[in-house]
Amino acid sequence: MKSKANQSQGLLLFRLSQRQLFAMGTLKIRELVPFQPLSQLPNAHACVVGAAAIRGHTIPVVDMAAAVGYAPISKEEMASSFIIITDCQRMVIGFLVRGIEKIVECNWRDIESPPSNLGKNAFLTGVTRYDNQLIQLLDLELLLSKIFPLASQNLAGVTDIQREQLRPLRILLVDDSKVARKQLCDALDNLNIPYDVTSNGKEALTIMEQGAADKRPVDILVSDIEMPGLDGYELAFEVRDNPLLRHAYIILHTSLSSEISVSQAHQVGANEALTKFDARELVEAMLRGAKSLTES
Repeated sequence: MKSKANQSQGLLLFRLSQRQLFAMGTLKIRELVPFQPLSQLPNAHACVVGAAAIRGHTIPVVDMAAAVGYAPISKEEMASSFIIITDCQRMVIGFLVRGIEKIVECNWRDIESPPSNLGKNAFLTGVTRYDNQLIQLLDLELLLSKIFPLASQNLAGVTDIQREQLRPLRILLVDDSKVARKQLCDALDNLNIPYDVTSNGKEALTIMEQGAADKRPVDILVSDIEMPGLDGYELAFEVRDNPLLRHAYIILHTSLSSEISVSQAHQVGANEALTKFDARELVEAMLRGAKSLTES
């Protein structure tokens, strides 16, 4: 199956420095605008350089170069810079960059994981090449979590009975973003619910196949949609196409605020599709999965 996500998902190439090209998936982008004067935001993070008034909305603007460790964009440079307006993690945020290169088509299977020696604070989710140049894909979820820390999630309403409905089930979490994996894991750790976790779809499919062979099948699969390699749509399709795996309750989640993503998730066989991240919504979806598995 050819992923519907990959058919429309390209890469926007941009510069934070003169040498290195960076990229983000086009599905996260609302629009690109030349720099415009910004109003100050009191008590904002040091990397938030102000707010832009765009189409009647006030949007925080982040100096992306400064946020990932490069020299901040100077006032002199701002005149020739651009603002990338993104819709991610249920937030509309502008990212100030030194320059926009182009939008290119991308085979997401060719994107590799970033080198492990970069450390936990590297804001990368993958690397690839274009015209013999190294392209670094930024982990927007991680970047946003550093600048706009998520409010603590209230899981107090989960009862002991509900917790015990989930504990016997084998749950697999899949996400290529480090911060998203931590959010997913924290939600279950806070409830003392066991789980397996991996960073890519190919390994997730292997885990599920091995689990079925060992008579320890995965009951609930929670997967990101937008991943290099085997993405969430393809993973869901592969699971539904395998008689040994298809009983799993599939919950796909995405940082994209898009009805299209949700619709496509259902088309490939997912039981549910969520806009990440809300811990309460995730647990409620898992509880629906537990009920469905009991009734089937």
